[in-house]
Amino acid sequence: MVEDNEIKAQVSPFAIREGEIKTFDGKDGYVSMNQIVHKINIGHITDIHFAILDLVNEFEFITSRQLYQMLEIKGIDPKSQDKLNNKLDALVKSKILTRYYFTSDEGKGIYRIYCLEKMGKYLLTSKEVECKWQPSDNTKPVPMIKKRLAGNQVLIAYLRKVKAFDSYVVKPAITAKTLGKVFKATGGSVKLTKNGKSIQFLFEVFRREMDWQKKLVEKMNLYKDFYENFQPGDSGFASIPQLIFVCEDEKHMAECFREIVTNKVEIAQIKLLFTTDLRQNKETLDETLVEFKLVDGKYKMEDVELKLLG
Repeated sequence: MVEDNEIKAQVSPFAIREGEIKTFDGKDGYVSMNQIVHKINIGHITDIHFAILDLVNEFEFITSRQLYQMLEIKGIDPKSQDKLNNKLDALVKSKILTRYYFTSDEGKGIYRIYCLEKMGKYLLTSKEVECKWQPSDNTKPVPMIKKRLAGNQVLIAYLRKVKAFDSYVVKPAITAKTLGKVFKATGGSVKLTKNGKSIQFLFEVFRREMDWQKKLVEKMNLYKDFYENFQPGDSGFASIPQLIFVCEDEKHMAECFREIVTNKVEIAQIKLLFTTDLRQNKETLDETLVEFKLVDGKYKMEDVELKLLG
């Protein structure tokens, strides 16, 4: 597998592209549970297939490269990306998982996205694993899926590269008390612990989707409500978590910050920190965050060095 720091991409694979659509690349037709049970009995579906299924259930949408990295983190050796892809093919053919790719005006996407299929839910339920998947989940629009994939990349980067890493949550639920709304941080959350002290990071992923500025302001109002009324223990956070915005590229960070300031949705309780998809590919994450500081009446983007992320 190509290491993160060997990736030479100039544009994030999870950035929004013009005219992008999601294209089905799974299996049509009917597969019976008896056929799947037979495959399990003769050893065609094994523990590693179930480990893959658990990860797809946890992350909802995930690429084969992200699956490879997560299996390695869990101490499971996928042998090679090709061998993992063969196992994924077997799961797709059995309608345990299904698969999509993105097509845009620039052509066909370079990666496949995996998500659950009906038989996968049956297998998880039979193992008494909680599975909230329903068929309509696979109809989610491109921007929503890309936010999940960008969030996955951030979580995996922290798992692999930060020594202080403690735990993660893929879809943390947060309550905006005054507005009476429960919402999700699109990029997940991580807990970092060093010398007995812990800090939690919340990741919110912004994409240049249709009406993205309006959606950003709506989401910021929810976060503003959460932070302004925060009490220890709220939404499972012992102390106030640090919010980090994950943007498509360097320019997008400035665009997002401008929208926040223009619409007066800054959060007084915390620093506003930003990062991008491609910054997660660095060997270490201690210089991946950015803040905007007021210098001589103008906002200036500055890198934030955080040794805890080493």
